[in-house]
Amino acid sequence: MAVELCLLLLLFCGSTISEVQPIYKPPPGTLDFGFVPSKTYDTGAYHEPGSIGILFKIVHAFLYLVQPNSFPQDLIRKVAQQQLGKTQGDYQKAIYYEIGFIVSAALGLLFILLLPLVGLCFCMCRCCDNCGGEMHQRQKKNADCQRSCFATFLFVASLIISVGVLCAYAANQHLTNQVRGAKKLVNSNFKDLKIFLNDTPAQIDYLVSQYNTAKDKALSDLNNVGPVLGTRVQEQLGKEVRPALDAALTMAGAIRETKEALENVSVSVEVLQEGTERLHANLTNVKTHLSNTLNDSACNAAQAASTCNIIRNSLSQLNINANFSGLPGVSSQLAKVNDVLKIDLSSLVQKGYAAFNDTPDLVVNQTRNILSDIKSVLESVGSNITTFTKALPVQKILDDLMVYLTQSEAYVQDYFPLVEQYDFYRWLGCLILCCMVVLILVFYYLGLLCGTCGYDKHASPTTRGCISNTGGNFLMAGVGFSFLFSWVLMTVVVLTFVTGGNVEKLVCEPFEDKNLFKVLDTPYLLNKQWKNYLAGILFKNPNVNLTFEKVYSDCKENKGIYTSLHLEYLFNINEFLNISMYTEDVALKIEHIQINLSKIILLDEIGKENLLNFSSSGIDGIDFSAYLTEINKSVTKVDLLSFANDLEARADQLPKGALENALKGHANSIRMIHNQQVVPLEQAMSTLNQSIRLLKKTSSELMVKVKNVISAVNAAQFLINNNASQVIVQETKKYMDTIVGYFEQYTEWVKESIAMEVATCKPIANVIDTAVDIFLCSYITDSVNTFWFGLGGSSMFLIPAIIFAVKLSKYYRRMDTEDVYDDSVEQW
Repeated sequence: MAVELCLLLLLFCGSTISEVQPIYKPPPGTLDFGFVPSKTYDTGAYHEPGSIGILFKIVHAFLYLVQPNSFPQDLIRKVAQQQLGKTQGDYQKAIYYEIGFIVSAALGLLFILLLPLVGLCFCMCRCCDNCGGEMHQRQKKNADCQRSCFATFLFVASLIISVGVLCAYAANQHLTNQVRGAKKLVNSNFKDLKIFLNDTPAQIDYLVSQYNTAKDKALSDLNNVGPVLGTRVQEQLGKEVRPALDAALTMAGAIRETKEALENVSVSVEVLQEGTERLHANLTNVKTHLSNTLNDSACNAAQAASTCNIIRNSLSQLNINANFSGLPGVSSQLAKVNDVLKIDLSSLVQKGYAAFNDTPDLVVNQTRNILSDIKSVLESVGSNITTFTKALPVQKILDDLMVYLTQSEAYVQDYFPLVEQYDFYRWLGCLILCCMVVLILVFYYLGLLCGTCGYDKHASPTTRGCISNTGGNFLMAGVGFSFLFSWVLMTVVVLTFVTGGNVEKLVCEPFEDKNLFKVLDTPYLLNKQWKNYLAGILFKNPNVNLTFEKVYSDCKENKGIYTSLHLEYLFNINEFLNISMYTEDVALKIEHIQINLSKIILLDEIGKENLLNFSSSGIDGIDFSAYLTEINKSVTKVDLLSFANDLEARADQLPKGALENALKGHANSIRMIHNQQVVPLEQAMSTLNQSIRLLKKTSSELMVKVKNVISAVNAAQFLINNNASQVIVQETKKYMDTIVGYFEQYTEWVKESIAMEVATCKPIANVIDTAVDIFLCSYITDSVNTFWFGLGGSSMFLIPAIIFAVKLSKYYRRMDTEDVYDDSVEQW
């Protein structure tokens, strides 16, 4: 079992990242054992492609257009289980998922088959003095324009082809550069892994040494029993006292918020009442003017009558919807709340806080030393913890891992030159493909240069110069090589497109969103007898809930390998670090202490009366439904902007003239009313809505809330006056539990450190990221996809380049014959 564990760890561990220890302060009463020491690793499992990353993103966007479907988890599971096709519709789903790739590949195959055939037919046609093969050019009046257009189009197509071949070359060179740098990354991974393995024993030693921290803290508390016990008493009483005072303080804040809300309601209602009156008057004015405009004789025309009737029927919508004039006022409630605020309830509550915070001093003044020396017991517990911690079988696992690591490093060093050699062959092949396109571009650019520079518009087709004729020949040479090379280029493009595109969609993208792990974690997928494959490999127990996704996620969070791989099924540290058998030996006699805390007054009668006055202020009598009914309405029956836009759109349907301009003017007036009046009213309604809802929430069962606060304060005061001594006795008994708890903290910290910090498995996630995300996806797949994207684009634009080059060559090459005109013929 241990050997299988070692093999699995080495399969995952490859590269680690630098860890920066955060600044941490333990909460009061919690021991600070510091951080388990860990060294810094050099390798970072993250790849930044640089400027070529822009091309990668473009290719990803293109692949999304080709194949936008989500990851087919069910189909992949059926393929892995060899059950594809057993369910009706499986093949249809697979075809639907791959339809983008299938169509694109079919177009590529059509290109591969047809372009050489078209080239052959074209060549035979020209040999028969057809298809432009006849060395005769008919003169046309727009010959110069046609020549310029063909030259421009050919130049643009050549530029696009140049960009494509540059992209392909950049991707090819990027992949080679990454492969050359991979050796350094691999060596760095092995170096970090050795540091990782060698650092683990030091971490174990650190765990053992931190026992002194717990022991020293316990001795310190024993020597300072008074202050420590006083604080514990205050904390115990505070469980009831502090919530009661907090509730009273919260109620004091609610009083202030209620006053502000009432003021906001009063002001908002006044603003809304005045604003709606103005808005109603303005809308009435607009309706009147609109009605007058629609009564114009222009509306009686056949083309305008229907539109005018529609507008006329919609005028009733121009009216206010919310009516705030009948809302009740809140002045009486506001006056009562102002009277309540004349007494500073917050100050009274703060006095209660101050009196209660003096509890530790009262306890300290009346405490006595009640504990005896227990140093011998502490030493006994510590020695046993040390022995059990060292009993963990970590060293054997580390030794086995180091042996396997050394062998793996030697294997990689031996075979990496072979990888570089094969990559050189790949690089050379891709470079040859790029050179094919470059050769075609050279002929096209030379043809354009010679043809443009050597062309003489005064020369006849049969007397064209040598440079111009050479330019035409270059263009035809480019056409010939295009037919020769295009099918080869497209064959490579189709193969790499289908392969690289599917790897991106079926591996890289599902790996990034963890859908790939969900497929691997499918029960009985990799082994028909095992529910969880990983647990079956590790523990021979496939029922253990150990999944690839969980292991990867835990290691990504840098948890310990003990937790991530559920190694408690191999050895359980709880059996090694159990000190409950020793806690019975820690028995101390406690002296009963009687302490009087009746002088503490949490809240006097004035404060309680103030709370009752607030509950009877009348805010629960506000008609909230009336407010909310109007608030939930819109300011106007119709959205004025929509009405104005609709009015303007209907005005555009009318014939040009005064009626159209008048309606558009009305639309602008309506927009102005919306911006200047409706928008401020909506803001005022929002303020009113917030205030009313706050008041409704506050007033809900206000009397019950106030009585609950007063009851809580009275109960806390009763506890202080009558039961404080009992609490003190209970806390002194718990005090020794605190002493023992320090050592329990230590054991729990040891368990947590072994589970979370000792041998943290971030390298496992890093090596998966390195292998899949960096090597497979970033280095290989992105480069291959960018290569076919650039090469494919260049190949596709060879078609228009061929057409323009053939057309343009006719204007550059020297013809054998030309059109001859008789001078005796009268020219018109």
